[in-house]
Amino acid sequence: MICSFSNLKNKEVVNLKTGLKLGYVDDIEIDTTSGSVISLIVFGRPRAMGLLGRDDDIIIKCSDIDLIGEDTILVRFLNDTTCTKSRSFIAENLLK
Repeated sequence: MICSFSNLKNKEVVNLKTGLKLGYVDDIEIDTTSGSVISLIVFGRPRAMGLLGRDDDIIIKCSDIDLIGEDTILVRFLNDTTCTKSRSFIAENLLK
């Protein structure tokens, strides 16, 4: 299957290990000498409606991509902290 960048931006990224929806592809890294895609980037979620900045971006290497389907991109992180570091949103933190 051939997929353009505009098609990738419409696909939701899901981690198979945790079941978390990571977001949508916002950017890609390309090696200009070989012309190959190195990684997909999902921007971090805004904190406090963007007033406090953003969480860390999630960089997904091509080796972590399990499947690119019609609507979703399934990824499998070997290290769970890479995936959940910027997605740790707990309601208890709001009450403190």
